[in-house]
Amino acid sequence: MVTFVHKDYQVIDSKTVFQGYFAIEQVVLKHRLFNGGWSNTYQREIFERGDAAAVVLYDPCLEKVVLLEQFRPGAVSSTRSPWMIEVVAGIIEQGETAEGVARREAFEEAGQRIDDLITIGSYFTTPGGSSEKITLYCALVDAKDAGGIFGLEHENEDIRVFTLSLDEVSKGLEQGLFENATALIAMQWLVLNHQKMAKTYNLPKK
Repeated sequence: MVTFVHKDYQVIDSKTVFQGYFAIEQVVLKHRLFNGGWSNTYQREIFERGDAAAVVLYDPCLEKVVLLEQFRPGAVSSTRSPWMIEVVAGIIEQGETAEGVARREAFEEAGQRIDDLITIGSYFTTPGGSSEKITLYCALVDAKDAGGIFGLEHENEDIRVFTLSLDEVSKGLEQGLFENATALIAMQWLVLNHQKMAKTYNLPKK
């Protein structure tokens, strides 16, 4: 039994009920209510996927974004396609940093070496049932030769790398092209911030 006491919530019990490629934790908890007092004690199952880092690769000279496409089993119910349009991302393993993962995955998944990272922010993907938190970055790259098939065979990765212009990204947002949440957040941020980012970092113009 694991007991964790906080002034505003209590985890009374926590145990692993499934361990496979990912894990599921069963927790018993209660928390304070907005109108005073405490909630009932209740049980929830939490998907433990691990925290992750993601990075949108952007070429400010060409005004192009380097994107990925790969099959996702959780999206087989998509009315568009289970092949998701995504940005580079990876799980943060023990001993790694979010920045390190962003750099490693950029090379493994897209063949891009990156140096400086611009922090966009961090967020929980689905806190109602998962503990996963993603740290999202933007990295400036040279996209003139970007493209091809990447991924690690032993991880069953089959990743198509391609580029879109900012205009194509904007149209894609309007047309619902991005069904992956991290890609959607990243593309919206880039469309809203690329001009301000160019001024802030004195980026070259086309």
